[in-house]
Parts: sequence; C-alpha cells; structure tokens
Amino acid sequence: MTTEGTVTLGVVLAGGLGRRMGGGDKPTRVIGGRTMLEHVIGRLAPQCDGLVLNANGDPARFARFGLPVAADTIESYPGPLAGILTALDWTAGNRPGVEWVVSAAGDCPFLPSDLVARLQQARITEKADLAVAASGGQAHPVIGLWKVALRDELRHALTNEGLRKIDRWTARQRLATVSWPVEPVDPFFNANTVEDLAEAERLAALLSANPAG
Repeated sequence: MTTEGTVTLGVVLAGGLGRRMGGGDKPTRVIGGRTMLEHVIGRLAPQCDGLVLNANGDPARFARFGLPVAADTIESYPGPLAGILTALDWTAGNRPGVEWVVSAAGDCPFLPSDLVARLQQARITEKADLAVAASGGQAHPVIGLWKVALRDELRHALTNEGLRKIDRWTARQRLATVSWPVEPVDPFFNANTVEDLAEAERLAALLSANPAG
C-alpha cells in the first residue's frame, strides 16, 4: 500500500439517498450492530493512507466518524462519477503527493481486506490507468482504483459530454479488472432495499461465525 507510486487514498461514496429504504442516508442503516458506513470504514481504512467521505448536504451529520467530508464539485450532478471526481479533486488539493484514489460505496459492508493491494497489483501488471473489482462474473465499477492525473479528463466528460455511466468512462481507459470469489459472502454485496438489509444481517452473522471467510 505504501510502496512508492502506490500510496492510495480511500473515498467512501456516502451520498446514497436510500429511496428504496424509505429515504435518509443509506450508509447509516445498521447491520450487525454497526452502521454500514462503520463497516466500510473499518474494512477500507487499514488499506489506505487516509479516507475521505463524499456526501452532499450538512457534513455535521458525519462528524462522529472523524473524517473529512467532500461535497460534489459539480453541482446538481447525481451519481458516483461525480463523487469520484470530487475525491480526485480533493486529493489533488489536500494530498498532492498521492497519485491514486480507491473508491467504495457506502452500502458495501463486506469489502475484502486485500482490495487495494490486488487492484494496485493488477494495474501495475497490466500497465493500466484504472482498475475495478468484480465478483460472480459481474464488474463493480464503483469499487475501483482511479488515477488522480485523469481528473481533468473526467471533469470534461462529465460537464461537456454529460457522461454519467461509470462503465462508459472506464471503457475509454486502459482498464484492469480483478475478480474475487463470492463464497462464503460476495465481498461487494450492496444493500439497496429493506430486503437487502435483512440479507446483509444474515451475511454478517455468517462472517462472524466464519471470520476467515
């Protein structure tokens, strides 16, 4: 993680509105006695050289986490690409020596402990500009490794081209995709609905009984 050229800042995309859960900050829903955001921070922080939260609105509601909160740098632009650009801008302004940012959704409580290491290794091996996670034959582009130097190119795509889909952006770059097993738990399971929360509780209990899994 701290090898020259691989120092990585983490961003948690915590702005989900949780409409399918009745509204409110989705990452603050509780699973296994802790909020999803606490789970994500606990898994991602040890892998990164610092974390920042991307969320709009009053940042005070996240004060207890003790992390900087960066609002979208493009107004009225919903979506994870705007959050990723915000993280790249924040890193350039506050951590100018850091070249890489890893992003994770605030509703993915089971992130793997080797996420950053494997993404970094893949982009080095494949000489890629970006790396994204996959599992079960499906890519998860919100969970990815991003080159800070690409921020102006991404801003142009967002503001001048109206680009919104992450996979359309990643398709333009030299991309590495890294796959993880889905047993005993898909590490990129994300909770979008009330039913997903119930499933997340079950998976959390399974991991507690099988901590090595």
